Order: sequence, then C-alpha cells, then structure tokens
Amino acid sequence: MSISSSSPWTGGKACRSGPFPRRSLEIGAIVVSFVYWWPLGLALVAWKVADYPALSELRGLAQRAAANWTNSDAGRPASRFARAFEAAGKGGVTGNWAFDEYRKAELDRLDAQRRALQEESRAFAEFVEELKRAKDREQFDAFMAKRRGQDGGGTAV
Repeated sequence: MSISSSSPWTGGKACRSGPFPRRSLEIGAIVVSFVYWWPLGLALVAWKVADYPALSELRGLAQRAAANWTNSDAGRPASRFARAFEAAGKGGVTGNWAFDEYRKAELDRLDAQRRALQEESRAFAEFVEELKRAKDREQFDAFMAKRRGQDGGGTAV
C-alpha cells in the first residue's frame, strides 16, 4: 500500500527552496523581522501583498512617487516658480532679467566673501606658523644656553 502525497517530506523530494515549504520560510522571515526590526517586517508584508514585484518595478514605483511628492498637485506640471527655482539652482537662467541679475550679483558678492575668508585663513595659518617658529627658536636657544652653561663651568643661564 503506497501513500502518494504532494508533501515534500513523504516522497523524499525537497521543494525548490529547501526541505521546508516556501510559505513557512516567508512567514518565519516576516515574524523574525518583526521581532528584531519592525520596519523590515512591514516591508516584507507589503512586498508579499504586492505579489512580489521585481526590483525594477519597485524602482519605477519609487521614482513615480518621488515625482508626485515634489509636485504639489499630482498629475499637474510643476509651477513656474518651482521651475525657476530649479533652474536657478542649476545655474541656468530663469527668464526674469531682474532676478537673474540679482542672483548674479549675490553670487559674486558671496564669492568675494569666500575669497576674503580664504585669504584671512591663509594669513592666520602663516601667523600661527611664525609663532611656532618663534617658540621653537626660544626653546632651542634656552637648550643651547643651558648646555653651554653645563660645559663651561656649571652655571646655567
């Protein structure tokens, strides 16, 4: 009398994911992930409910969600202000002559301030280096005077 069953344990055959059915591994992974770090468990449940989408599908979904997030109204193009702001950030022109001139003047002013700060930083570094040299020279001179004093009769200066 032979018993035929589709169970992976009866016929000596293992399912494709190992000796345990795939579903039990999935449930175990979800439970363990909820125990250790709940956001991962939540992500696994969402992935399972979404019927295991491929990574490229998830990437496309995330890009569409990000595009909708940046636009205040989904489905509508970005506002003229938003486009101008993006163009200004990329160094392009916005189409508004007054704003472009103002932006250019402010960037020039900031660049001049940056150069002035770099010059001050360089001057300060030179000053600190000169102080170090003076201190080293003073310490060396004190050492030599002490050494000469020891060699010349025991009197230290």
